[in-house]
Amino acid sequence: MAASPSVMAQVQTTGTPGSPGATTTIDGKQIPPPDPKFGGVIKDTAVDSKPYWPPTIVPPKGAPNVLLIMTDDQGYGITSTFGGVIPTPAMDRIAKAGLRYTQFHTTALCSPTRAALITGRNHHS
Repeated sequence: MAASPSVMAQVQTTGTPGSPGATTTIDGKQIPPPDPKFGGVIKDTAVDSKPYWPPTIVPPKGAPNVLLIMTDDQGYGITSTFGGVIPTPAMDRIAKAGLRYTQFHTTALCSPTRAALITGRNHHS
């Protein structure tokens, strides 16, 4: 399934494409961004080959910094972060300084939950 042109990632590359210092800024409409095309040449020897380094991906200015912690085989209220009895001081500090998602629905299987996180679609619909 090909993405429509309206959701294809728009990229802006700085530096010389293929050089180690090149960077690419993405607009975030398509995550993860598509793999860059290989611009080098592979021959029988290293001398005859042309190296190519894909550009380093950098987020656009003002992009949020998101840390997603996903665990297995635990209930919602088991950690101290959400009022549980198991002390999780590092998670408590992170949650206090940031944002907590409290309305996400999971299933007993890991694949539907992973798919919902990746696509943003509700697997219960």
